[in-house]
Amino acid sequence: MMATGPLLLALSITALAWGVHGKKDVSGSAAVYLGQSRDAWKPLIHITVNLTKIRDIKSSFQLRTYDPEGIIFYGDTKDGKDWFILSLKDGIPLMQISRSGVLVNVAGGPKLNDGRWHTLELSNHGHFVVLDVDGSRGLFMGVRSDTLEEVISGSLRLALGGILIPRERLFVEFEPQMDACVREGRWLNLSIPWETDAEELRPCYQNIRPGSFFPGNGLAIVNASAVLQADPERSVTIELWGDFTKMDGTILSVRTPGQPLVFSLSAHNNTKIVTLLFGGHVLSLKDNFKRLAMTFGTDSLEVRHGGDESHFLSPLKNSGLLDELRGSHIAIGGLLGEDDAGSHFLKGCLEKVQIQGKDVDFDRAIKHQSISSHSCPI
Repeated sequence: MMATGPLLLALSITALAWGVHGKKDVSGSAAVYLGQSRDAWKPLIHITVNLTKIRDIKSSFQLRTYDPEGIIFYGDTKDGKDWFILSLKDGIPLMQISRSGVLVNVAGGPKLNDGRWHTLELSNHGHFVVLDVDGSRGLFMGVRSDTLEEVISGSLRLALGGILIPRERLFVEFEPQMDACVREGRWLNLSIPWETDAEELRPCYQNIRPGSFFPGNGLAIVNASAVLQADPERSVTIELWGDFTKMDGTILSVRTPGQPLVFSLSAHNNTKIVTLLFGGHVLSLKDNFKRLAMTFGTDSLEVRHGGDESHFLSPLKNSGLLDELRGSHIAIGGLLGEDDAGSHFLKGCLEKVQIQGKDVDFDRAIKHQSISSHSCPI
């Protein structure tokens, strides 16, 4: 059995209790994994409070991620007419604000997707919103208009990991899903619990490193045709990085809908062998390498691993396999079209996956909820 690192940093049992209407209460200071599977723009936890009860206009929390893009924090008044969003784009903080129809956005400050814990503090100073990062000024944004009105009554809604307005109202679009963890939140002066619609919250790993983690429970599906149709090259290259000695299960498979399996790549932890099946060929490799590149031609396959070691398979039994590949779905972490037992889901960490030299972002793939897109436990 493979070790997946130290014990998970579990959410405190005392921080969770059943609330009314089937919702679960969550302490605002609890560790919350924002990458938990749900509708892409739906908040993971949220809270609604009366503005008259707010005495402190400052919030702080810690954030840790390797993900370059996603939603962190959202707040609004007047049922979403005025709103504020904090997200990451290219690893850099991005703030967007709408007040009385005036839209403003600003991006800047240090890159935060380095896998370290960062302390973020948001505060309001009249017409200005300030973001401090690790005790230093990160972003400063102001909104001023003759039509602005100060809101001192009504409700304030806060949310983590999603928004409460239609995405079409955003000034700057971004990918919402984020493989990140938030902890030690101090939200205004609020002590009441937040709410979640999730049956249970996924824990945060205690220590992480870059990569995509597959715990052996499911796979991710990439639409190959969407990736490859824009590339007219007559060859397709798929590259994988990781410690193959610590993988077990199906790493990659290709299948055209309604057709037999085109290709599969599997690691066998008990024999320390990586097996490749394609076009009638079976290739077995010792797993003592950390990079594997496969270039599919019209009637050939070149496999490169380790340093300069390579294998060239030609001719293949089916000269149309390249066209099949371009119209197929690529599954990472399992066999397409098989049940849970037959799929032999991958257990292990893929540091990076590229198709035609472009990184595969699993936040944009169809994936099982157990897969972490940008981080692996140590």
